[in-house]
Amino acid sequence: MNIDPGKGSTFFNITSNFTVSKNVPNLVRVHFCDIISKSPGNFKFNLYVFSTFSQKIDLYEVIPQLAAPFYYDFVVDSDDFGFINVSIGPRQDSNNQTAFLNGLEIMEIIGGLSPDLKKLSKTHLLLVIVGSVLGGVAFVFLFIAVFVMTYKFRIAKPVENSDWQTIPSPVCNLNLGLKLSLSEIQYATKNFNSKLMIGEGGFGKVYRGTLRSGEKVAVKRSQPGHGQGLPEFQTEIMVLSKIRHRHLVSLIGYCDEESEMILVYEFMEKGTLRSHLYNSNADLDKAFSESKLSWNRRLEICIGAAKSLQYLHRDRGIIHRDVKSTNILLDDDYVAKVADFGLSRLEALDQTHISTEVKGSFGYLDPEYFKFFQLTQKSDVYSFGVVLLEVLCARPAINNKLPWEQVNLAAWGLSCQKKGQLWKIVDPLIAGNISPNSLRTFGEIVDKCLKEYGVERPNMADVLWDLEYALKLQQTATHKEPREDSTTDVSWVLSVPIAHRLPSDSMTIDEDDVTVDDFWNTGADIGTDTCVSQVFSQLRIDDSR
Repeated sequence: MNIDPGKGSTFFNITSNFTVSKNVPNLVRVHFCDIISKSPGNFKFNLYVFSTFSQKIDLYEVIPQLAAPFYYDFVVDSDDFGFINVSIGPRQDSNNQTAFLNGLEIMEIIGGLSPDLKKLSKTHLLLVIVGSVLGGVAFVFLFIAVFVMTYKFRIAKPVENSDWQTIPSPVCNLNLGLKLSLSEIQYATKNFNSKLMIGEGGFGKVYRGTLRSGEKVAVKRSQPGHGQGLPEFQTEIMVLSKIRHRHLVSLIGYCDEESEMILVYEFMEKGTLRSHLYNSNADLDKAFSESKLSWNRRLEICIGAAKSLQYLHRDRGIIHRDVKSTNILLDDDYVAKVADFGLSRLEALDQTHISTEVKGSFGYLDPEYFKFFQLTQKSDVYSFGVVLLEVLCARPAINNKLPWEQVNLAAWGLSCQKKGQLWKIVDPLIAGNISPNSLRTFGEIVDKCLKEYGVERPNMADVLWDLEYALKLQQTATHKEPREDSTTDVSWVLSVPIAHRLPSDSMTIDEDDVTVDDFWNTGADIGTDTCVSQVFSQLRIDDSR
């Protein structure tokens, strides 16, 4: 492209965007060869990557020979949106106001930097002379090779030890105001005292700590071999720095000094939901604990978690991808907050699903996602259905010590639900205190969440509505003393007749406008399915979907 020297130009003659895997290091090799000039001269232009890094390309300072090919190598971290931007632009101090790029190669780095690649010189330049120029002109044909692999770069390695010129990911360049010093975190945890360790997960160990300000925090420190690393670290920071919700754990800060990857969260006094359902450290066949959570409180916890997932899906387009009982935390008032966004993905607006490798926790994985590698919001819905069964039964999602038909909680729960025997697997500590209507409604929610195909599952807004309905059924149930001839020790009488369909089956409602309480306060008779629909049709809904 020829440019008028009399006009200042800020346009590039080459600008390219390349789709790559998210949050992984890539080797970017850019090739140059001057085959347009008639003689060596002052020929300079700029190379840009992500519009934040620039490298001056001085052709004849590299090698004073016409039509001599050479290339530069860079290590580039792809951003959270999965693309790399490369541009070429002319320089004002060049006699020839032209810029060109003969070829570009992008290669995903699998498993870290190899020793051979680390031997690249600090100038990051490798000159390759093909041979003498035949006929005065040499034509160089270069091909773009993009290797798409199934594994991401998982364990963080200090790039300072590499001789490659490293362009940091845009995630690391964000001034989030959340960065904490390593000394502050060491002070908070008493130098990571083992006595303050409160848990261990896929990212690393979790410590209880107190900052100098007196604020109590939970400190999660990455450790090699735990399965998660740099991508999860960056994703957690990116997601939690941009979202706020009453039922999401807040990120206090992070630290990446001295190759550390540390995340600091608000401290959740009551710990994980799982710890209040059963003792996961005990023998699996004795995993039932003396949970102090009533059925009402369990439903309130489920409702809180559902609200957070509904916010992520509807308002932010985020798929959590690791919904489970250990990632639902409880504060001092038993308010549920969803945590751990290291595996979360941003949903594409123009796509029905995200094609990606399977990640998550065994026992909670959406079977459709597991089979076809297609991640959707309904994958979170399935995982949440497993959590609902955990809450009801107070047992792990997978228990290999039970008979084979009971090993998988989701399969076992669905089997009991279809047989009308869900009451048989209810946690014995609350079995006598659950309203039959509430249990029936809850079972129907579970059944819908655990459908084999995502298209058959409800969205989180519908799940939330139905859970609130189940809670209202429980709250309006009145306890009746058993008669002398009664064969059961507990019976329940509802203030309303049995409803055979869930509210979400009758209509779709924008939960910001209408709640279950609005429905209940109408005081209408809902004795039949027809009446249910009639009651809902009377509701005033300004922005119903």
